[in-house]
This record gives sequence, structure tokens and C-alpha cells, in this order.
Amino acid sequence: MDTEESRRIYMDIIDKTYHGETLRKRMSLINRAAQFAPYASLRGYDDMVREEARLTDSRHDLSEFELELLNQQLYRLADAVSHGITPTVTVTYFREDGRKAGGSYESIRAAVKEVNAPLGRLLLYGSENTENRRVPPIELEFYDLLAIEDL
Repeated sequence: MDTEESRRIYMDIIDKTYHGETLRKRMSLINRAAQFAPYASLRGYDDMVREEARLTDSRHDLSEFELELLNQQLYRLADAVSHGITPTVTVTYFREDGRKAGGSYESIRAAVKEVNAPLGRLLLYGSENTENRRVPPIELEFYDLLAIEDL
């Protein structure tokens, strides 16, 4: 049926106003729209897909040169701390992801509290990270360190 034919058939009522049903109150637009909202048949599926799509980094294996440089920097930090100096450095380290394999590299600028060589740990005072949020004191494994700057 084309437009002209349908117009001819309904000519007697096409220009009249519709007053609607008076027995029921009209449904709000929000409630009407909710009827057509997407149906999530599998609870948590969208979250699972988003988590799987989230990318993580793998740990960077340091070369012998990078390891030697890092060892020298840690030695200088330990020497400074043993003489009562509190150096402030920027440390880049690997942080494991709690939900999937891999993690991410993060940088933090903080004052060095202790270099514990026998345990292989670097203890930093609480400070501000690169997003300028306060963080509590942090303990880093030597194995997780990538770089130390501003010595």
C-alpha cells in the first residue's frame, strides 16, 4: 500500500487529534525506553570480555650493562643512607597485575629510607607518584627495578 492509497483510506480520521486512553496514565519516556534496553543474558560476561581485552606488559629482562648500572646506583644509595643522607630518586619498577599474567611499569619519586642488600629490597618513604597521589611507604624487590634516576 503506497502513501496516497493509505491517505485516501484513512481520510476521515487522519486529521483528527488523538485523545488517548483515559483509563490509564501514560508511561514515562524513561520506562518506555527501559523496555528496549539491551538484555544481558550472561551476568558478568561484558566485564570478563573487558578484562580479557585489557593489555598488560611483560617484565623487561635487563642486560648485563643495565644490571651493573643498577647495582652501582643501589650501592651509592646504600652508602648515602649509611652516612645519614636521605636521597630523593625516581624509581621505575615492575608491578605485577593481580588479575592476569603480566603487569605494568610504574614510576615513583620518593626519598630512600633503606637499601637492604641481603634481602634484595629497596624501602622508600611515602611520597607522591607520577599522578600526584599520596602513597604509603613502599618496599620494592631489586628484581622488580628497571631504573633509578636523579642520583
